[in-house]
Parts: sequence; structure tokens; C-alpha cells
Amino acid sequence: MTTILIAGFGPFPGAPFNPTGPLAGRLARLRRPALADTRRIAHVFQTSYAAVDRELPALIARHRPDIVLMFGLAARTPFLRIETRAKNTISLLPGADRASPQARSIAKYKPAALALRNPRQSLLAAARAARVPARLSRDAGNYLCNYLCWRAAEAADGRHPRLVAFIHVPNVRRKALRRMPRKLRKPLTLDDLTRAGSAILTALAGAARRRLPNVNRPKE
Repeated sequence: MTTILIAGFGPFPGAPFNPTGPLAGRLARLRRPALADTRRIAHVFQTSYAAVDRELPALIARHRPDIVLMFGLAARTPFLRIETRAKNTISLLPGADRASPQARSIAKYKPAALALRNPRQSLLAAARAARVPARLSRDAGNYLCNYLCWRAAEAADGRHPRLVAFIHVPNVRRKALRRMPRKLRKPLTLDDLTRAGSAILTALAGAARRRLPNVNRPKE
């Protein structure tokens, strides 16, 4: 059995609606033959540094996930961004709890960036096969998304978790589209994000299955 932790965020200043919370719940409840041998846990983080520091280690210790799949909101980006690394930088912007970090780097004396352990090209192909625009990204920002990326990448030790992926998604509410160029104003829906998320989830489960010889393959 492959265990997958699927995480999103709640609202934060400037984003009263965050689609990643509902998306994580939908993906945890999906019924697909290719996911039949998976145990999926959905979790929605409060958008705060304290919540990530408190809850991510507890979730990993409790569930020992083989895969951590995380989603964050990039409201002004009209496509999925499959992040490939986390940067050792941190913004002074406060989280939903109004608390701001005091440092400008996440971890002193650590590398400038950590790669996320995942089959990035397979994830990109999966999203595009689901008819959702997607690109690889080397910049997860400086806010909570990047912070969660870093903490998850830091925790990945080749055992629990083995694979870590972070996907930035657009806002599915039309109000956020007003600031976008007119030619890019074809909004994605939560159903679109679910379809792409399902494809990405399936690709990750397949990759983990190939690395876990004791996991039985599902009957298609």
C-alpha cells in the first residue's frame, strides 16, 4: 500500500478563497483503478509558518507517507506550475495568523536551494495529457508555498517520504482574472484542477510503485 499525503492551504491575506483546500479533499476521495492500492490523507494547512512547522512533522511521523503532494495558489498565473526546487529564502509578509518571520533565510548554513524529489517530466506530461496548461518552474516564490516546499524537501530521506511534489495552481474565481492580459483570460475551473491533479497523483503513485517492490500493482 502506497501512502500519499495531499496538502493544500487555507485562505490568506489577499486570497479569501483558496482552491487548494477543496482540491486536496477531492483528490483524497478519488476512485480510480490506478489509485486502488493507495491510502490518501488530505490536509489543509492554515497559511502560517507556525502551522507548517507544527503540523508537517506530525503528519509525516503519524502517517509515514511515501509521497507528499502539495498544492499552493499562484493567483496571477493562468497555468499549473510544477515546482522543481525550494529556495532558502523567506518573505517578511505575515501569514494568516498575522505573524511574520524574523529571518530572511529558512535554514542557516544550508544550500541556496533544495531539489524536489519527483519525476518532474512525467508530472508535466500528465498535466498536459489532462488538457490543462502546465510548465516546470524553478521559483516557488518566497512565501508559505516555498516554505512548505523547503520543509517537505528537507524531510524527504528516500524512505518517508520518498517523493515530494509541489504544484502551484491558478485561482478559479473570475475576480482574480481581471488583472490578467485579456488573451489569457480563459479561466480554469476546480474540475480542471481536479483532472490535472488526478493525472499528477497517478503519475506519482506509479513512480512510487516502481520504487517500492513490495507494493502490489492494482488490477486495471
